[in-house]
Amino acid sequence: MFSLLWLAPTLPLAGFLILATVGARLPRRVNTALGVGSVGLAALVSLLLAAAWAAAPPGAYTQTLWTWLHVGTFAPGITFYLDPLALVMLLVVTGVGFLIHVYAAWYMQDDPSIRRFFAYMNLFVAMMVVLVLADNLPLLYLGWEGVGLCSYLLIGFWYREPGNVKAAMKAFLITRIGDTALIIGLFLLFAQLGTVQIQALLAAAPGLTPAAATWAAALLLGGAVGKSAQLPLQTWLPDAMAGPTPVSALIHAATMVTAGVYLIARMHGIFTQAPGVMTAVAVIGAVTMLMAACSALAQRDLKRVLAYSTMSQVGMMFMALGVGAWTAAIFHFMTHAFFKALLFLGAGVVIHALGGEQDVTKMGGLRKTLPGVYWALLIGALSLAGFPFVTAGFYSKDAILYLSWTAARGAPWLWALGWFTAFLTAVYAFRMIFLVFHGPAVQAHPVRDARVSVPLGILAVLSVIGGFVLLPRVLGGFAPFAAFLRPVLPEPPQRDGGIFEVVLLAASAVASLGGIGVAYLLFARRRTTSPDAGLARFWRQGWGFDALYDRLVVHPYLWLAQECRHDVVDAFYHGLADVCLMLNGWLSALQNGRVRWYAGALVAGAVLLLALLVWR
Repeated sequence: MFSLLWLAPTLPLAGFLILATVGARLPRRVNTALGVGSVGLAALVSLLLAAAWAAAPPGAYTQTLWTWLHVGTFAPGITFYLDPLALVMLLVVTGVGFLIHVYAAWYMQDDPSIRRFFAYMNLFVAMMVVLVLADNLPLLYLGWEGVGLCSYLLIGFWYREPGNVKAAMKAFLITRIGDTALIIGLFLLFAQLGTVQIQALLAAAPGLTPAAATWAAALLLGGAVGKSAQLPLQTWLPDAMAGPTPVSALIHAATMVTAGVYLIARMHGIFTQAPGVMTAVAVIGAVTMLMAACSALAQRDLKRVLAYSTMSQVGMMFMALGVGAWTAAIFHFMTHAFFKALLFLGAGVVIHALGGEQDVTKMGGLRKTLPGVYWALLIGALSLAGFPFVTAGFYSKDAILYLSWTAARGAPWLWALGWFTAFLTAVYAFRMIFLVFHGPAVQAHPVRDARVSVPLGILAVLSVIGGFVLLPRVLGGFAPFAAFLRPVLPEPPQRDGGIFEVVLLAASAVASLGGIGVAYLLFARRRTTSPDAGLARFWRQGWGFDALYDRLVVHPYLWLAQECRHDVVDAFYHGLADVCLMLNGWLSALQNGRVRWYAGALVAGAVLLLALLVWR
């Protein structure tokens, strides 16, 4: 069964190739079926692999298709590596990706460019699968850059709107900063350890000098913060909402934004050799999660609320990675994929029902018009808020909060920031619910389509039951998810929690319930809206990072380009062009169309040739 592994990336890639080459000759329904079906088959392959793994776990499985490059001893292959971490990622990417594709068949049904849309979406999934299955660094980087390209294509999908193109360019350029750091880090690891095979690198990592380990881990972190929209490369993510809503769901739940979390977890052996960089990972994650939660609380655009929410939740995953809680970070990645995809798809239905309106302060009373979407989004918001003992988000978030204090690398201040972020998360999640679905009703068009209800229903169920694979020890002492990942991701050294675990568990519940209560008082009973000035405006504008980068980077660069438009380099090429134009003018004068001049020139040339021969 494991020999089918190559089909997981190949099927969506084949869907892309067919849609891109001959799709224009096919009916729209066939294009849609190809786009959805290719990812559906990849999800089926993933389920078959998971079933085979459950029946007879191989520990790890490697499949080499062919040698990609062969230069001396450097011979990386198109080789896929399946272990528990890769299997979890594969199931989420293809499974959630398939549900998003089903939803997209409804969302994009009237778009004239639906073929191009599904071609890009298929390529997106294929590249993410390549990234998570890559056995070596060149192949990982191929998938890494592939998802970057697809994000650019899909964020700017409606390219006739200048704002969409600007958002796509912004995402592409900012993430290239991180990608440059990443490729330098990969070169450094190859130079130091002499291999690009990831498992060999991890085995040899203890042999790195402290300086080399620190530089390599720092450069890998640079790539991760770019892709996962963490400080200081976070400004592209809110603007990425310019793309169609299924694109937003795919980016936030199953593909690009989670790539940085996977990279750090996969390369954890490098990071453990660089404790200073581990601390930086935790600090960056903690600060990002708090800042993004504040920004989410002040947003009026429904999709931007969810965008900042993703930034905050991924920051929490980074904090977990920084304290060595690798399993908790991946577990929260999985549960986050369920409820964030649910929230984005539900938000897309709301926006569609309101004719494109995205301002939550102009919504209200939709629980009667869209009852199914209301319950789906309510479940998603409960999971995002970590409603205690019921939702998946509670268990994964509690695991991170617990380990942020009790892990050997943890600290009470990290827990405090995480707890306060969890409280703010509950506030903004239910601010969204109360403003959109409660209060005075606005006119909306009901949406009834199986392509909407089925994905929302499945994701709603997963947002509840997905958390029970990792129960807290005080609730049963059975953690199959952690045990499943333990051969790949070690558990962090911990202080003895004892009764303290019960206290932290209760504190997590208080953060969730308290946040929901505050949201009820502010936004259900009073229907408070965020002001347009002061701190709320500052938070809404992303803490001023865009303005800061414009002032420090963009405007100086544009000024330098203007000032250098007549520099010595330009003068050389302008001069070369002028010489070419002059020579062209001289040669053009010979072609004047006068036969007598041509005859005279022939005679003169013949006389000159004879004279030269006589003179010689």
